[in-house]
Amino acid sequence: MTAAPAMTSCTRPTPSGRVYNFSAGPAGMPEPVLRQLQEDLWDLRGSGIGIMEHSHRGAVYDAINAEAHEWCRKAGRVPADWEVILMPGGATVQQAYLPFNFLPAGRTADYPDTGIWTTKAISEGRKAAAMLGAHIHVAFEGSRLKYTRVPKDGEMSQTPNAAYLHYCSNNTVFGTRYPTTPVTTAPLVCDASSEYFARPVDWDRHVMLYGGGQKNLGPSGISLVLVKKDFLATANPALPTMMSFAAHAAGESRLNTPPTFGVHAMGLMFRWIAAQGGPEALERAAIDKSGLLYDAIDSSNGFYTGLAERWCRSFMNVSFRLPTPELDARFVKEAAAHGMDGLTGHRDAGGIRASIYSAFPREGCVALAQFMRDFAGRNS
Repeated sequence: MTAAPAMTSCTRPTPSGRVYNFSAGPAGMPEPVLRQLQEDLWDLRGSGIGIMEHSHRGAVYDAINAEAHEWCRKAGRVPADWEVILMPGGATVQQAYLPFNFLPAGRTADYPDTGIWTTKAISEGRKAAAMLGAHIHVAFEGSRLKYTRVPKDGEMSQTPNAAYLHYCSNNTVFGTRYPTTPVTTAPLVCDASSEYFARPVDWDRHVMLYGGGQKNLGPSGISLVLVKKDFLATANPALPTMMSFAAHAAGESRLNTPPTFGVHAMGLMFRWIAAQGGPEALERAAIDKSGLLYDAIDSSNGFYTGLAERWCRSFMNVSFRLPTPELDARFVKEAAAHGMDGLTGHRDAGGIRASIYSAFPREGCVALAQFMRDFAGRNS
């Protein structure tokens, strides 16, 4: 076998010898979950067969699949009148499937644009709408504000009798979030990828949530779709099977061979989320962790500048800039040498981005905040 490339040497600050992973995704997972997955790769529940080798129609995987669905409901407080669907692919797949399922010919769907992922959703929606004889309406153009905030109440231009309104609750690149659920009379669909089960959901005001797993729910390559049963009943029945949310629900998340490892990993993550106290507890932890970093930004006398307006700052993605791109680069390099990885900002925003999803430890935010103050003191 070819030898793996040598890793850059750095201080490893955690007791387990791991670095603090600030990556926006795939992101860090809880160490107990990783240890369990490590064991289950070799021998799942004493079967003598690892999770990636088990038949997706066998009794062992039957239990894994059922438990993942059950713990999803427990962890996320998912009501009984909602379907739980574990699907291959990430959020971009769901962005494409959404209009094909729920945007009939001659109808319009509203999409407020608050960042890169809503821009992509609009693009995917327009491709589908062109084939369906339907329309996508941009209800808010955040690009005019350089994506520094989400719309305020009354700012969205909404279509009467819209088929649905699609929004992204947390925008990972520029670090904004909707502080409250958008007000609309349309069926409300949420890309919850970067906040899934990290904040409570107003179930009565939504009809669907979707998101990739690689931020708060586990590994990449799998997504979670939650959809209200009466809304699902309105879906286009003439779609190819793999594009149909109804078919995936009826097939109990395994129309074909599912991503068995991803389903098991998500099931363990759901158990972990439930053990932490669920979305309410994780939101409180996120406010605390992000507050450590925002305090370092706000007390820096302008050395650090946040990308988002304060009233809609993200609790998951803390994005900021230093006075020059050269200092940005030096900050990232020095932080990596101190065991803090993945801090380079998204290419479309620049600067620094600290992603601190649910599994990210508070100690890492304490360490980064201290490093920020030290770096500012040495470079102001």
